Amino acid sequence: MAQQQNSWLKKDEYPFSSNFFSINGNQLHYIDEGKGDILLFVHGTPTWSFEYRNIIKELRTSYRCIAIDHIGFGLSEKPEIYDYSTINHSRTLEKFILEKNLNNITLVVHDFGGPIGLNVAIKHPERFKSFVIINSWLWSSKADPDFQKLSKVLKNPLLPFLYRYLDLEIRILLPSIFGEKKLNKNIKRHYIKPFKNKSERNGTVAFAHSLLNDQEWFEELWNKKEAITDKPTLLIWGMKDPLIKPILLDKFQSGFSTTQTLKLETCGHIPHEEEPDRVTEEIKTFLQNGG
Repeated sequence: MAQQQNSWLKKDEYPFSSNFFSINGNQLHYIDEGKGDILLFVHGTPTWSFEYRNIIKELRTSYRCIAIDHIGFGLSEKPEIYDYSTINHSRTLEKFILEKNLNNITLVVHDFGGPIGLNVAIKHPERFKSFVIINSWLWSSKADPDFQKLSKVLKNPLLPFLYRYLDLEIRILLPSIFGEKKLNKNIKRHYIKPFKNKSERNGTVAFAHSLLNDQEWFEELWNKKEAITDKPTLLIWGMKDPLIKPILLDKFQSGFSTTQTLKLETCGHIPHEEEPDRVTEEIKTFLQNGG
């Protein structure tokens, strides 16, 4: 899928060249901008590398910024039949890093990008220099009362229908997880268009299922975290996030020994959409100070 075929994709918003990596017979889209130490960006759901565009536009002048689109997301292929599990996305990321021989990586993760990316770091800590973690998690939520309520929704047999046929996650849920600065129509369109057909929404459905099915795996990652907890870590948190609340920030702070924290009091789940300049400046300062 060539970028020029996507007439909806505005070059001023996403002024990057497309690259593709072949994996399991499918094409994974990624961008690779600038030169220098590597910043590797891993997105969650229902987003894609577009969510990091403002950070990359600024930092590519001093760093090599690489951002992937998981298979089933963004400009990557979206096969109807595919293993869209969180664990398989992590295996794909691992293969990408190893085949590209990426080293001295600062890993930037958000949402599901946390367990996907940090799992690879736990397995290959020698390749990673530092971490930037934005509203994410790395443990089981089974005991969390909020998750217990959410799990009832996730078990509803109508949920896959609502995701596939009504595009519920992007059209309804995505705007609801912003804080005081709301998602404007032009930017929302860039999140809707990659999933314009119901056949292209299997990846988002699978992430919803992952919340039910992968809790034990998430807990395994937390129990193995010692391999990476001594590396410099910047935690950036939208404090009005209705999904991943500030108490989860506290857990990251307790588990990682060398952390800095930016709390954005007015931001929701995607603070780099609401306050991109401040997030970018914090990351830049973190990197300049040895992060």
